[in-house]
Amino acid sequence: QVQLVESGGGLVQAGGSLRLSCAASGRIASINTRGWYRQSPGKERELVAGITVGGNTNYADSVKGRFTISRDNAKYTVYLQMNSVKPEDTAVYFCNWQVRQTVWSPWSDYWGQGTQVTVSS
Repeated sequence: QVQLVESGGGLVQAGGSLRLSCAASGRIASINTRGWYRQSPGKERELVAGITVGGNTNYADSVKGRFTISRDNAKYTVYLQMNSVKPEDTAVYFCNWQVRQTVWSPWSDYWGQGTQVTVSS
């Protein structure tokens, strides 16, 4: 199995910054895409930022220029640097990794437990 553990969430004032981390453990043979999603009450989970194995990134329009996704392959960790946060960024943030546990396994999606981010105005 693969476990993902997020950290770094909390309460922050509008205009401030937070850095989320997502650390993976378990049996991982190959990594495909990794991403951060968020979900607020009454809304569907949405993609915030993604990074491919080649390092290409993509962002939701609402966070472009404010959030940055990065990775540390040696530490099996992905980060989300959140700057200039807004009250509408308030949500539970989840990380997602698409991995194979062996070279013969199919690609599978794994999710973290989520970390709450609350932005006060």
